[in-house]
Amino acid sequence: MRRGSFNPEAEGGSFSWQTLRTLLPYLLEYRLRIGLALACLVAAKVASVGLPFILKHIVDAMDTGVNSGTGSKLLVLPLGLLLAYGAVRFANVLLGEVRDALFGRVTERAMRRIGLTVFRHLHRLELGFHLDRNTGGLSRDVERGVSGVSFLLRFMVFNIVPTLFEIALVVGVLLVNYSIWFALVTLIAVVLYIGWSVIATDWRTGYVRAANLADSQSNTRAVDSLLNFETVKYFTNEQFEAERYDSDLAQWEQARRNNRLSLFALNGGQALIIAIAMTVMMILAGQNVVAGTMTLGDFVLINAFMMQLFLPLNFLGFVYREMKGSMANVERMFALLRRAPLIKDDVNAGSLAVSQGQIEFRDVSFGYGPERPILDRVSFTVRPQQKVAVVGASGAGKSTLVKLLFRFYDVDEGGVLIDGQDIRHVTQSSLRQAIGIVPQDTVLFNASIFDNIRYGRITADDDEVAEAIRLAHLDDFIARLPEGANTLVGERGLKLSGGEKQRVAIARTILKRPPILVFDEATSSLDSRSEQSILQAIREVSRGQTSLVIAHRLSTVVDADHILVMDQGRIVEQGSHQALLAKQGRYARLWQLQQQQKEPE
Repeated sequence: MRRGSFNPEAEGGSFSWQTLRTLLPYLLEYRLRIGLALACLVAAKVASVGLPFILKHIVDAMDTGVNSGTGSKLLVLPLGLLLAYGAVRFANVLLGEVRDALFGRVTERAMRRIGLTVFRHLHRLELGFHLDRNTGGLSRDVERGVSGVSFLLRFMVFNIVPTLFEIALVVGVLLVNYSIWFALVTLIAVVLYIGWSVIATDWRTGYVRAANLADSQSNTRAVDSLLNFETVKYFTNEQFEAERYDSDLAQWEQARRNNRLSLFALNGGQALIIAIAMTVMMILAGQNVVAGTMTLGDFVLINAFMMQLFLPLNFLGFVYREMKGSMANVERMFALLRRAPLIKDDVNAGSLAVSQGQIEFRDVSFGYGPERPILDRVSFTVRPQQKVAVVGASGAGKSTLVKLLFRFYDVDEGGVLIDGQDIRHVTQSSLRQAIGIVPQDTVLFNASIFDNIRYGRITADDDEVAEAIRLAHLDDFIARLPEGANTLVGERGLKLSGGEKQRVAIARTILKRPPILVFDEATSSLDSRSEQSILQAIREVSRGQTSLVIAHRLSTVVDADHILVMDQGRIVEQGSHQALLAKQGRYARLWQLQQQQKEPE
């Protein structure tokens, strides 16, 4: 598997009870609430089992009253039992509501905590993971996983366990008060029902997984296509995108059809077991009533018990089915949590202490996997307050230097040092706080220009943001906008031009005020006039600071203190602009070529 790749299906594996144990810390935060909720649960189930007995006595009393012809008994004794029946049923419902209210806080807090844990973990994962991810599918996996956690917590604790508890109570009551055959038929029916539900649901789980995978794929396709809306329009590929999306939807449709048909088989088997059990129990009860060994109230009690038992049992089948689906969703989310970041802080990592801002690459070799080497024993030093430029053809490894400096990847050999400190032995947070960057491809949040600039230092006041806007030469552009700095930039900043986005990025970096500055093709999207104004701003901002400039246009780095020329992962030339021109080597040829291209402009 190449560096940074991730397959949640492969890493998720089959669900184990370890996943449920992982949820325990989120529950134990509210031990008292859970205890009270469980007490309400037990009380509600005891009341539920008591209801058929009250119903039995009501029927027997009415039957006795009718047969004896005594009207007073009809008016007094059944009325009291009916009031008791209503009170117990109300208590049963009320206890259930109190239970849900108590446990609701536990579930909601667990969902919040788990969602936050996953979010933070995703931000801790290395750049390689995020380059390989499918954003739409990943977001759906997390969304379904958090919802699945809620389902597991609520129904595992308050449906499966209580239902099994109620089954044990009913079987015990039938065994003690009636013939062993009633208890035996009930127990056999329950075992067959649960057994069929487990077997059929396990068979169905494959279809549930396929439907979820197809859903994630179709959502990923839709999000990816919409994010690249302009590219689709440029090449008039709307029909092609629609056909690809429809192909994914067709797979989803087939998976859902298989899911539905398997559900039909599961429900049909469950209904058959319930019907046979109910019929056998009614025949046994009817025979006992005719023989005089049971009263009419006992017949009603048996019927009420069976109805009361199979209703939650039928719901238990639904719960188990949904739990299996939820488990499939939760295991994908927990697969993300189990994926350890490739870039981690040392146990004893301290904060980076920047005194001068010197950067040193010492015999650095790096590749995005064995089959793709990028850098080969690269060594150079950016001295304090020095401006060093790195130039060369595309693919020479220039931008990889920036990724290693930010420690998005770790070097394969050698080391990257700042003021003599190997960046692998300091915290990533302190390292990145010390470096400001203007990237080649600036992606903005779907917020206002002002908020995007303030993102460089979220504690900055309005005056500091305004000063950063002025230094980045954004003030004239903002003044022409109807809403000024409060103008929304759109998703990924698509409402701004490339040059405008880069100016926002420059202002954001200016606001950060880091001791080390990195410019990765910072003027690549600007015209010549804008480029000169931005270069002037960069000179002002970087004066007295250590600067590393990645550049394609050589005209933007003529004032650099030192220039490195890279080719195929190696430094092939270095020196000042004039010294490199005098060598008549690769840099001189690149300069002449770019000057020739510039003349027609």
